[in-house]
Amino acid sequence: MILNELLSTVKPLAVVGQTDIDITGVNIDSRRIKEGHLFVAQQGTQVDGHKFIPKAIELGARAILCENMPKVKESGVTYVQVESTEDAVGKVATLFYGNPSKKLKLVGVTGTNGKTTIATLLYNMFRKFGYRCGLLSTVCNYIEDEAIPADHTTPDSIELNYLLHRMVEAGCQYAFMECSSHAIAQKRIGGLEFVGGIFTNLTRDHLDYHKTFENYRNAKKAFFDGLPKTAFAITNADDKNGMVMVQNTRAVVKTYSTRAMADFKAKILECHFGGMYLEIDGREVGVQFIGKFNVSNLLAVYGTAVMLGEKPENILLVMSTLKSVSGRLDPIQSSDGYTAIVDYAHTPDALENVLKAIHEVLDGKGHVITVCGAGGNRDKGKRPLMAQEAVKQSDKVIITSDNPRFEDPQDIINDMLAGLDAQQMKKVVSIVDRKEAIRTACLMAQKGDVILVAGKGHEDYQEIKGIKHHFDDKEVLREIMNVEK
Repeated sequence: MILNELLSTVKPLAVVGQTDIDITGVNIDSRRIKEGHLFVAQQGTQVDGHKFIPKAIELGARAILCENMPKVKESGVTYVQVESTEDAVGKVATLFYGNPSKKLKLVGVTGTNGKTTIATLLYNMFRKFGYRCGLLSTVCNYIEDEAIPADHTTPDSIELNYLLHRMVEAGCQYAFMECSSHAIAQKRIGGLEFVGGIFTNLTRDHLDYHKTFENYRNAKKAFFDGLPKTAFAITNADDKNGMVMVQNTRAVVKTYSTRAMADFKAKILECHFGGMYLEIDGREVGVQFIGKFNVSNLLAVYGTAVMLGEKPENILLVMSTLKSVSGRLDPIQSSDGYTAIVDYAHTPDALENVLKAIHEVLDGKGHVITVCGAGGNRDKGKRPLMAQEAVKQSDKVIITSDNPRFEDPQDIINDMLAGLDAQQMKKVVSIVDRKEAIRTACLMAQKGDVILVAGKGHEDYQEIKGIKHHFDDKEVLREIMNVEK
């Protein structure tokens, strides 16, 4: 594509060099630059991309998009200065890949918890309806059956447009994606066109990045502010921020609720570890999920399918066949009669929801043993809250390592324990080694009890000092419990 065309949606402050040159690729990572590429120098949260301009040119970049013009300019290279490369890169990537989000129906899901479940269930549901679909999620990206590993909840804008472009080439009619607060704030989804957006809920998370809850909330809200009037916005009326999210949107607003008047409503008729019987908009359906929070997730899926034109009876028929997402309330039964559940819950609210779901099924007939930790180099303020939530709804709690990253695991554990008083500490033991913590929980468990192993869910690694070591909670449990996959 000619550079002039790529720059048609951005406003250059200055241009040095020719703009009628052919661009063969766009990249923000200098290591991926090839001959004829455009290198976008971004001011990242960790490093400044401007430092890598010489490396990009050395590898063959023919043009540079930057905020600060380099003092030394190479001949034969075009330099384009813009006010914000963060704002420009999505627009450029969208054009380079032929505006792929216009060529399929793209639905975005945002909120603190439930994004992965909702996006994945929509992907699975619409494939069962017979459509070709793509998925962009925390667990994995999919183009129909092709799995593409996910490094972030939402890829960078260039990778995002590339994946959407590949979905279009594969004949996908729908794409469902998680929209993280980081991605919205960093304008990674800039230039994309959505036919719909879903809000799940909002609780404390990512304050290491956003600094305040208001900033975090406003990042989520910006997604709905940007929806066109042709789109729909489905929001959770049970969350106190549900209507805040859509107060300035131009999209058609619909609500879902398990407690109040709403466009889409549901209630639990019966619940057990194998699933629930629900009433959704006056129709009964059996589902293979447990927990009130999953009723909300399923309502969001139902409402979205209705807004996309599917018939309610067909939606509920397919919904009854859907299974839980990997690492979300994932049960393993032991031969000794207790149940272990692996879940991704890594915020106080998510932990509260999962434990409530377990108690709803147990109905006072067994004990709950919770194994949990907190991630390193992330929001420290939620650590004591996580411990408090675990203690509040568990008979025994084992505080252990999650992904310590570059922190000392014991320091993270101490931060969690600092939120507990002497009485609460009587329920708690701390074991740094996660495998030993899980083994100890299994030794404690009696027939009818439930072990919750929280925090990592689908992850198959533990990140320590910048290195990802293989670690899978489900594998560890199966090994200890002597249960085959």
